[in-house]
Amino acid sequence: MALLIFAAVCCAAPVGNAISAYVALKTGAQDDGGIAEGGSAADIPPRMLTAYKNAVQQVGKYSPKCQGMRWPILAGIAKVESNHAIGRNIADNGDIRPKIYGVLLNGSGQGGNTTVFPDTDGGKWDGTANGERAVGPFQFLPSTWEGIGKDANGDQIADPHNADDAALGAAIYLCGGGRDLTKRSQLKAAIMQYNHSSEYVANVLGWIDQYTAAAKDPDLKNVTGKVRTVIEAALSQRGVPYSWGGGNASGKSYGFCCSPSGKSGASIKGFDCSGLTTYAYAKVGIRLPRTAAAQAGVGKRIPASLGTGALKPGDLVFYATAPGRDSTIYHVGIYLGSGQMVNAPRPGTVVRLDAVNAMSGYAGGARLL
Repeated sequence: MALLIFAAVCCAAPVGNAISAYVALKTGAQDDGGIAEGGSAADIPPRMLTAYKNAVQQVGKYSPKCQGMRWPILAGIAKVESNHAIGRNIADNGDIRPKIYGVLLNGSGQGGNTTVFPDTDGGKWDGTANGERAVGPFQFLPSTWEGIGKDANGDQIADPHNADDAALGAAIYLCGGGRDLTKRSQLKAAIMQYNHSSEYVANVLGWIDQYTAAAKDPDLKNVTGKVRTVIEAALSQRGVPYSWGGGNASGKSYGFCCSPSGKSGASIKGFDCSGLTTYAYAKVGIRLPRTAAAQAGVGKRIPASLGTGALKPGDLVFYATAPGRDSTIYHVGIYLGSGQMVNAPRPGTVVRLDAVNAMSGYAGGARLL
């Protein structure tokens, strides 16, 4: 499936982000932020998340040698393919309505397709006998579904338009050949099999890493003193809305207008990325400048060249459009350890945990304590 590149912004300057052409066409998903909408279990419709988790439990019956299948892998695929069927009705039995159809693969160029795929199902799954189109939340071609489709919800029908069946089908497909998905190379190979595009693989891996990080509670057992105070202050704001220009040393506040895509924080009481860091560090008496770029000038700078392994809990984490040039820093978070950070990502999201590599353009960090 073709990919589209959209500009995105969080606190200061634009950064590119790739999302599925299908999602873009169906949802118009463009906005500010170093990452696209989503990134934690809270962003997934509960019934879809249940389907992903159920598929993980059932896949061993059909692919007993497969190792490492977990719900963030399925969530990463479904995020790119259909945005978790958001906007559709998902019934208790998992049926999704209206059904999700991709573009007709007739070589017209629409949606990036340039190859003709003849009809294989007489329109049974894709609603047309005039050719083939991908179906359901995991966007299977009917010909592929015939080989891997299973009944996961016990209604005796293997339906790609059913959340449970589709998630199990995706798990079986990704597990093909008894892969060990705990190994990054085999996970990449599985995703490449799903869609033979290096951009697609990178996009899906990014989402998998985000969901994986967000699914873990931070381990703070060895974090003490002022560093712990800062981290706990930031964590206490999880779920607070992102507000462009919002947040200060006293806490959440109304922001202002407008982000580069025209999103106003004037009616939203919350935090943007640098507002959150300003608040958390104020708890230990440290005053930070208001913008992410200015905050990079405070404390001991940690060069990006040292990698994320040089970060310690409590460090500020920076992202830039041109790493190495601090004037282009557009985003900041607070590092927690184990590859996680507390993050206020973009308009339309909330303060949450994200993977450090969820943002584009890692530009190092700063140690203030």
